[in-house]
Amino acid sequence: MGFRRGKKSRGFTLIELMIVVAIVGILAVLAIYGVRKYMTNAKAAEARNGVGQLAKDAYAAYQKEGMSGSVLVAGTSAGNSNKLCLSATTAVPSTLANVSGQKYQTKATEWNVDESTNKGFACLKFSMDMPQYYAYSYMADSAGTAYFTGFANGDLNGDSTFSTYQLAGSVQGGVLTIAPNMQELAPE
Repeated sequence: MGFRRGKKSRGFTLIELMIVVAIVGILAVLAIYGVRKYMTNAKAAEARNGVGQLAKDAYAAYQKEGMSGSVLVAGTSAGNSNKLCLSATTAVPSTLANVSGQKYQTKATEWNVDESTNKGFACLKFSMDMPQYYAYSYMADSAGTAYFTGFANGDLNGDSTFSTYQLAGSVQGGVLTIAPNMQELAPE
């Protein structure tokens, strides 16, 4: 019995090659979409972390004793008072165009604008030293006794549609309560 050779082996057909190319193309599109979504979520994490830290700093500042600095007369007492840090004069960076589709590196002086009056970011002792995709702001009621809100605004893709992340807190019965969830408006 001899060895019999069958038909000559052939390569791939054009249709088989086109199917493989189509499958690779679909996988590439899905991979690109996944990577973009991952990158956007990673950049948005900056805002979530920053606003969360801003709220923690507001809570810590509220817990500090805020008694009057005046000298007490012998035989008298002064009550302990807690106050929120007053609103920041400006956002950092002060112009949203600085974070529209790009990163911004702040200067330490931008965070300390209100240092002489001990309000805003200087009172909170909040700052960022790494490049940022978002502008941060802090607002409180004028007396510092009722509420605060921390904000992050940014435009990751430069389309002039800004995302806003905000976290609020309010004083209820002498206790500062911070909202359990961050609000995300138009997240990218």
